[in-house]
Amino acid sequence: MSEPLGKIEKPEAEQFHGKRKLLLITLVYPEEDAPLEYVEKLNRYWEQINQHIANLEAKIGKVNYVYHESVFQAAEAGIANLEKLNPDSYLFVKNKCEGGAVLQATEDIELIAETMDWERFIMTGFMSQKVASRVTESYFQAVKKRYEHIKQVIDQTLKASEVGMLLIREGHQVQFPTDVEVFLVAPPALDEIRRWQRNRAAATKEATPKDKEETPEPAGE
Repeated sequence: MSEPLGKIEKPEAEQFHGKRKLLLITLVYPEEDAPLEYVEKLNRYWEQINQHIANLEAKIGKVNYVYHESVFQAAEAGIANLEKLNPDSYLFVKNKCEGGAVLQATEDIELIAETMDWERFIMTGFMSQKVASRVTESYFQAVKKRYEHIKQVIDQTLKASEVGMLLIREGHQVQFPTDVEVFLVAPPALDEIRRWQRNRAAATKEATPKDKEETPEPAGE
């Protein structure tokens, strides 16, 4: 069950006493060679995330555990790897851990590697439909196992009355334990980022056919 962030008031917060709680944050990554406009939206997003989390902690309790996609080591080692993975979420997580939260080893490195390998095969393309079907099926099986692992980590570490925080990309397929109250943290800047990404994708799509039309076909022999 996801609770709308803006509707949680102190009297209502009492109903979550003794329950396991998870703050779900959409993970946004910086884009290579992104224009200043996008960088500003990204900075605004993380500022708003900080504000929203602080407000939530004042009502339902401090964050005890941090879970982050692609992180397969805990505590200091995980934080060090996170700095290379996503500088923005690194600063956010580092700040939470300095405040008492613990970064958990959220993923299994072998499942991450398997998923990425199958994905590379898919991106390469296929001549055989039979091979394409087998590789695609294997990819989705690996993805399912990966998300199941994340669920198990949360279920095994998050105790009654505790608060966890998961940072993961939009479109994930994690099925959370039924007794965990999930709070979706989605500040206004997230919509701005989505619009910017949609507009950029649309512009790229429009430009692609023109580029192809301008590319001369090889002359026949």
